[in-house]
Amino acid sequence: MLSKPSAALFFVLAFFATLAFYPLVGGKFGVDLVTKIMIYAIFALSLELLVGGTGLVCFGQAAFFGIGAYATVLLSPSNDAAGLALWVLAILAASIYAFIVGALSLRTSGVYFIMVTLAFAQMAYYVVHDTPLGGGTDGIYLYIKPVFGPFDLDQPITLYFVTLLSLIAVFVFLARLSGSRFGRALAGIRVNEQRMRAAGFSTYAYKLAAFTISGGLAGLAGFLFAVKDGFVNPEMLSWHLSGAVLIMIILGGIGHLRGALIGAFAFALLQELFKSEAIFGAFAKHWHLGLGLSIIASVALLPRGLVGVPAQLQARLWGRSSRRAQSLGGTDVSH
Repeated sequence: MLSKPSAALFFVLAFFATLAFYPLVGGKFGVDLVTKIMIYAIFALSLELLVGGTGLVCFGQAAFFGIGAYATVLLSPSNDAAGLALWVLAILAASIYAFIVGALSLRTSGVYFIMVTLAFAQMAYYVVHDTPLGGGTDGIYLYIKPVFGPFDLDQPITLYFVTLLSLIAVFVFLARLSGSRFGRALAGIRVNEQRMRAAGFSTYAYKLAAFTISGGLAGLAGFLFAVKDGFVNPEMLSWHLSGAVLIMIILGGIGHLRGALIGAFAFALLQELFKSEAIFGAFAKHWHLGLGLSIIASVALLPRGLVGVPAQLQARLWGRSSRRAQSLGGTDVSH
C-alpha cells in the first residue's frame, strides 16, 4: 500500500498526465471546457494559499482575478499584443491592488477581515461597472490575442497547453512554498498566530506577503481567462465569483493543494451536468438548485472534502474489519 505522500504524488502526476493527453481524445468543446476549468483551478490555488495555507478567509478574491483580466484588455496594444509583457502587467496590476487591500484589511481579523476584503472587491467592481474605464455593464473586448514568441494564443490548442503549463507551474510553486521556511511560518500563523508573534515572527509581514502572492496568482488566472474568452465584464469581479471559488476549495478539501484542483473540476463539471438539457430536460433552467443541493450534500457527508474520500473509505473498511475480527474472536472464545 502506498504511503500518503506517495499516493498524493502519484495522484498529482496522473492528474497532470491525463490533462496533457486529453486533447488527443477531447473534441473542440472538451478542450475549451477543460481550458476554462484549468483557469479556475489556478484561481482556486490562489485562494488556497490564503485559506488553507494561512487561515485567512478572503471574500474578495474575484477582484484580483478581474483586475488581471481587465489589465490584459486595457493594456493590450492595438497592433501587436506581446504576450509576455501583458502577462507581467496583469500579474503586477493584481499584485499591487492585493498589496494595498492586504495592507489595510490585515489590520482586522475574523469576520471583519472578510467584510473588509468584500468591500474592497465591491469597490473595484463598481469602478469597472459604473465608469467608462471598464466599458460599463457591456464590458470590453480583447481584439488581438497575445503572442508568446512563435506561440499564438488565438489557437485553442496552444492556449490549452499554455494554461496547463501555467497550472503546473503554480502548483509546483505553491508546493515548494509550503515546504519552505516561509510556508511553515504561514502554517504556524494559521494554527496559532499569537504563539508565532511570541516566537519573534512578524506575522503581519508574512500575511501581507501571502496576500500579495495570492492576488498575483489570481491575476494570472484573470489574464488567461481574458485571453480565452476575448472579453471581460464586471461580473468577473463580483462577490458571486469570490463565493464560487471559495466553494471550490471547500468542496475539494481545504488544506490540500490537490484539493483545489479536485474542487475546481468537481464544481465546474457539476455545473455543466445540471445545465445539461439532455439529462435534466426543463429542470436544466434551474441548475442552481441542483448544484446547491449537491454542494450541501458534499459538505455534510464529506467534512474533509473530496480529497478526504479515500481516507474515509479506508477508515470505514478498517472499522468493519476490526469489528468483524472482534466478533470472530468472541465466537472462538465461546467455543
